Formats: sequence, structure tokens, C-alpha cells
Amino acid sequence: MIEHIDMSLVDWSRAQFALTAIYHWIFVPLTLGLSFIVAMMETIYVRTGNEEWKRLTRFWMTLFGINFAIGVATGIILEFEFGTNWSNYSWFVGDIFGAPLAIEGILAFFLESTFVAVMFFGWNKVSKKFHLASTWLVAIGANLSALWILVANAWMQNPVGMMFNPDTARNEMINFWAVLFNPVAIDKFLHTISSGFLLASVFVMGISSWFLLKKREEWMAQRSILITAIFGLLSSLMVAFTGDSSARTIAKVQPVKFAALEAHYNGKQNAGLVAFGILKDSDKKIGDKKVKDFAFKIEIPGFLSVLTEGDKNAFVPGINDLVMGGVAEYKGLTVADKMQRGTDAKDVLNDYKRAKLVNNKEQLEFIKEYFRSKNFIEENLKYFGYAFLDLPEDAIPNVSVSFYSFHIMVILGFFFILVCTLSLILVLRGTLLKNRWFLRIVLISIPLVYIASESGWILAEMGRQPWIIQDLMPVTVAVSQISTGSVMTTFILFAILFTALLIAEVSIMIKQIKTGPKL
Repeated sequence: MIEHIDMSLVDWSRAQFALTAIYHWIFVPLTLGLSFIVAMMETIYVRTGNEEWKRLTRFWMTLFGINFAIGVATGIILEFEFGTNWSNYSWFVGDIFGAPLAIEGILAFFLESTFVAVMFFGWNKVSKKFHLASTWLVAIGANLSALWILVANAWMQNPVGMMFNPDTARNEMINFWAVLFNPVAIDKFLHTISSGFLLASVFVMGISSWFLLKKREEWMAQRSILITAIFGLLSSLMVAFTGDSSARTIAKVQPVKFAALEAHYNGKQNAGLVAFGILKDSDKKIGDKKVKDFAFKIEIPGFLSVLTEGDKNAFVPGINDLVMGGVAEYKGLTVADKMQRGTDAKDVLNDYKRAKLVNNKEQLEFIKEYFRSKNFIEENLKYFGYAFLDLPEDAIPNVSVSFYSFHIMVILGFFFILVCTLSLILVLRGTLLKNRWFLRIVLISIPLVYIASESGWILAEMGRQPWIIQDLMPVTVAVSQISTGSVMTTFILFAILFTALLIAEVSIMIKQIKTGPKL
């Protein structure tokens, strides 16, 4: 761990990782969903023998391929940044964090990369059934890749299944299954892949609507909308269900994030859920941080209490309670309490280092056993990261970013349920072509679904600040000791590169869409 912190280095390292992650996430969800849509369409082709379905499948498969190639490039850069910019983090948890990423590379990525060649180049060279199996394996492989990456990310949100080794000052995995079946990992995986399915469905419906507006490829467009309206509706309902489950889990394992996404400062019973609101700065402060108040809000009474505990009379702690305490209803530890416990854990580690220097074997063995004791782990070691915070209010994330990203995601999520439902009704009634206003709405929904998707990840990552590993390591001590100038330079280079890749992808896709399906 480092004592001197160069905040400009931390900020630029965070900015570079955020840039890479945001660009990467433009490509990933479309890959997750479109792979299954293509597989479903090819299944219909194999079962019916209708060459129009083959033509339809190959069209969407081409768009999938363009997106897949660029997504892989940004993903590789993202993983390298853990070693280059976040080496202290990689050292501290490499034994745990590296395992799911290694499985992703060995199992899932090899699976999809092996069969993607057959999927694209195997038409008329292998049997229909083998080609269909390859397409399904690519879809399964892509989503298995997401599983292992999300398991790694979920561990950062809720670290479980590990033991701290004082000899190496590292966390080491002791229970793989606890890491895999981490409640946050289950919620995150189901919520993320279902949101990817929804995004791909809206993407296909939007492009199909463009064809209908242009009075082109009406057979293809209507059948594409039929399939993706069903797939998208089921996915959107799954997104809502898993989002609710995820919120309950966050309330337990990341209570400050949960309070921040609702701008909930003062805990109370029968707490209302803000359906829509506009924030403003208040005259009040928590330490040196301004409290956010509402200029305007629409609230559902009691629903926040129901969401967290299933009881409208349940007490939901706010940011002020969690950070500073002072209310009788809140029985948990404050951030100040956790800072003291974390400092105690850090002092014990320093005692171990001193005993090691003088080779005091008796004290070394005593402290090592102390590190393994359940009481020390639960009461001190789990709050180790708080020792590196300067002030209790440092544990508060950016409330405005958390609040708006959460509510944008939720509002758009309900909008897409409506879009998918109306699309299905209109296409089944055969009146879709008559409702050109609705086709325009579906087309406009393409950028909106990307905004919703990115908002979800912004909430996930910004909402847990200041932590890179919840309660164990703040971002300020996770960075590599490299020059700020080198990070700034690579940030600019990556910004140019990723923007060029995005422009190239959009240009190629637009050209392919305008060309339309080929025989």
C-alpha cells in the first residue's frame, strides 16, 4: 500500500479506465443479445427450409460480426489496464480476480472464437445442423464470457470467499463456489444479460422499422419485429425483475450506494421511492460535502421501505445515518466506526511486518492466527480499506451521478416494456405499417436503449466510489506508480482510437443496412 497519493494520477487513471469501459460497453450488450436472435432465426430456417429465413439470418449475422470484432479489441485493452494502471489492485486481489478472467479466456472466449469462423464462413461448407450448432455455441460462449467477467466485477462489489495472507499482503481465494454464487454476481449476471437481450431486440426492431418506413424488405422487417418484440418483451420483464432483486441486494451489501441512488439522506420509516426528481444543492453539508435536496420530485409513499425489507414500516437508513450516525433507529456501524476498525486491522498488519523484520517467530505465529480468527475478520479486517480514508464523508459517492443514472435507467426500462408490448400487438394485428408514427418511435429507441445500458454501468461503478473493492481498497491506493503524463498520453490516444473505431463501426453498419439483405 502507498502512503503518498498523487490525486492527478488517480483521476487520470480512473478517466482512462472509464473511457475504455464505456466504449467497450457500447459493443458488448449487442453481442450478447444479437447472437441469440441470430441463432433463433437460423433455427427457424433449418426447421422450415425457407431460404428467406436464411437471407434474414445472414443479414443480422453480418451486423453481429461487425460489432463482435470491435468489441473484442476494446475488451482486450480493458483487461491490460488492470496490470498497467492498477497494479496495486492487481497485486492485492490477483489470486481472486484473475481466476474468473482466466476461466473466461480458456473456456468461454475459446468456445465462441472457435465456432465464430464456422458461423460466418461455414455456409454451404458444413451441414445445416452443424452450422446451426455453431451459431448456438457462439451465442452461449458470448454469454458465458459475460458470466465470468461479471463474477469478477461482482466480487469487487461484494468481496467473499477469500482469506487475507499477511505474508504477501494479498487476498487469496479459499472458496471458489462462494465467489461464483456471490448474490451480487447472480443478480448482476441475470440483469446484465437480460438488458443485453433487450438492447439487441430494440436494435433489431429499430432497424426493421427503418425498412418499413422506407417501404423496403417488408417481409423481413415484420418477421424480425415479431421475433424481437417477443424476445424483447420477455427480456424487459426480466430486466425489471432482476433490477428489483439487485436493489435489495445492494441495500444490504452497499448501503451507501443504495442511499445515494435515491438521494436518500435522512433515514426514516415508511420511506418513499422517488419515481422522478430534480436535484439541487442544499445549504446543509455532511462534513465538506454539500447535501443534495429536491427542487421537484414525484414520490411513491412507503415503496423504498417495501423494496428493501418488504415492509412499509421498515426503517431505511440514509446517507447521513450511514456516514455520521446519530439516530436511534440506525443500529449499524457508521463510517467513522469502520475507519477505526480498519485502522486497527492496518496496525496489526504493521505489527506483523515489524515482527517479520526481526524474525520474531512466536509473535509472527500469534498474529497469523489472529488474522485467521473469525472475530478479527468480521470486526476489523473486513473494514481494512476504511483505514485509507481521510474523512468519513469520503465514503459518499457522487450523489447526482448515482441518482440520475439510476432513474434514467429505470424510466427508460419501463418505456421499453411499452415499446415491445405495442410492437407485438401491432405486428400480430397486421397494423404495424399503418402506424408510421410508432415506427419512428421505435427507430428513435435505438440510441435511448444505449443510454439506458450505459447508465446502468455508470451507476454500478460510480455508485460504489470511493471503492475499487468494497470496504477493502479505495481507488486512491489501487493505482500503479507511473507518471501522470504517460496516463494522460494514453488516454488521449485511446480516446482517438476508440472514437475512430466507433465511427468505423457505425459507418460500416449504416452501409450494410442500406444495402439490405443479400441472396
